[in-house]
Amino acid sequence: MDHSGSKKTCCESIREFFTSAKFLIYMGHALSTWGDRMWNFAVAVFLVELYGNSLLLTAVYGLVVAGSVLLLGAIIGDWVDRNPRLKVAQTSLLVQNSCVIVCGILLMVVFQFKEQLVELYNGWILTTCYILVITIANIANLASTATSITIQRDWVVVVAGQDSSKLADMNATVRIIDQLTNILAPMLVGQIMAFGSHFIGCGFISGWNLCSMCLEYALLWKVYQKTPALAVKAGQKEQQQELKQLSPTKDLENAQSPEESSQPLMNEASVVAKPDSPQQHGCCYQVTEPLRTLKAGWVAYYNQNIFFAGMSLAFLYMTVLGFDCITTGYAYTQGLNGSVLSLLMGASAVSGICGTVAFTWVRRKCGLIRTGFISGVAQLSCLMLCVVSVFTPGSPFDLSVSPFQDLYTHLIGEATLPEADHSLTSVLTGGNATTPAPAAEQPPLQSYMSVSLLFAGVIAARVGLWSFDLTVTQLIQENVIESERGVINGVQNSMNYLLDLLHFIMVILAPNPEAFGLLVIISVSFVAMGHIMYFRFAFKSLGTRLFLCCSPEQKVETVDSPSLPTTV
Repeated sequence: MDHSGSKKTCCESIREFFTSAKFLIYMGHALSTWGDRMWNFAVAVFLVELYGNSLLLTAVYGLVVAGSVLLLGAIIGDWVDRNPRLKVAQTSLLVQNSCVIVCGILLMVVFQFKEQLVELYNGWILTTCYILVITIANIANLASTATSITIQRDWVVVVAGQDSSKLADMNATVRIIDQLTNILAPMLVGQIMAFGSHFIGCGFISGWNLCSMCLEYALLWKVYQKTPALAVKAGQKEQQQELKQLSPTKDLENAQSPEESSQPLMNEASVVAKPDSPQQHGCCYQVTEPLRTLKAGWVAYYNQNIFFAGMSLAFLYMTVLGFDCITTGYAYTQGLNGSVLSLLMGASAVSGICGTVAFTWVRRKCGLIRTGFISGVAQLSCLMLCVVSVFTPGSPFDLSVSPFQDLYTHLIGEATLPEADHSLTSVLTGGNATTPAPAAEQPPLQSYMSVSLLFAGVIAARVGLWSFDLTVTQLIQENVIESERGVINGVQNSMNYLLDLLHFIMVILAPNPEAFGLLVIISVSFVAMGHIMYFRFAFKSLGTRLFLCCSPEQKVETVDSPSLPTTV
């Protein structure tokens, strides 16, 4: 009897887990991330294919996306803060998936009738289609940003409750899902496009997003029902009316609660600018309200006690030491083929997963703030291999070659590139030049030493990178009050995109492989500056106790703000 009773209890616990709000969030995030990764991979391929194997449309799309999040990140976050959680999640979900579906259908039309569209109105119809695709895809990315803020930075905190360990485990699981989908989703859609066609790939992605949208909508509603705290949001009358738990007099008192008056996000000017009082201010005041919201969001971000921690994370985006098109292009110039690069990307993903697992273990042993410090030291130590690779045999690093050679060449409009030029730009665009490049000889064995050290450092550093990213994410979750959670994370996204944009500008200014070593050194310098900022934050929070190994129960990492603000 006892054995059967324990067996029943085990079955019930399993069933309880698979029906819990935590698991439902994982499922919804997996579906959402899978669709995002497929679309982000495919849209770049589609744009290159449509524009004659040129990276122009892809570059324009990347610039528009980065600029939009940079400018609108704080406004999106403020919208998340001002509206009920369920409304924000549902709206952003519907907008994001609907835009991807429309984009997929539009791309299907373009792929099917491209020849006819080129002949209509001297190609202006086709150009209009390109503009529509980039615009709608950008709107989808902005909606994805809102979804990420509201689910990963807000809902996860509420579902975790006051349990910091549970929050850390949920963050790590979400990041593992990100890593896995980042590998598997592009592989799936890539195989579909390889064995089918781009037309079929567009149709598959549109169909996936349609089905995924319905499932995610149902999962969000289930999570909302299972977590009553999600219906209560600080400073929001809509949620209070939704629950019908507060009387009108209490609503009036709560409108000027101590929490709201002590730490307001917006200044008085932006607070009074509400739709229910349109005649208090003129039209110009209403038009400039987004600018005031943007300014107030950045001011609120600057005034946070985790400001330097957030800045440290943003500085890690100013790097060429990742598996993006820049590093891939450089690897091709050094003789690595696509098969080797795919294996290296897989190893990088495994390293990232190890980092997320290490985060939960180190946090339990040393505490949250110390975990960030340890992760930073580990990442920076591994990146020293990349610096060493610049000066090892096989490195093309040469300061005698002007890093701006390619830029000058294009500006003066020369018809051909110098014979010695193997810039990343020409590599990424398929090496198209006026004269065909001679068949590359197999480089001697020692020439692989530099690129091997480079990728060894990049892959090993992912352990510290992802552990550090999770640390800063949880610090923001735990130390930002609920009413500012959206706008602070919106500004954080803007900072990340700003530094990412700067790293692309850096590559544009110095694209030739001989200057890549200089870019590596600059990248490591920015990573070091970021970790110095984090050290300043950690030392200010813990003092000399930062270097002591204390048990988590001693709570020495507490920052001077509420560790996990209540959601009720």
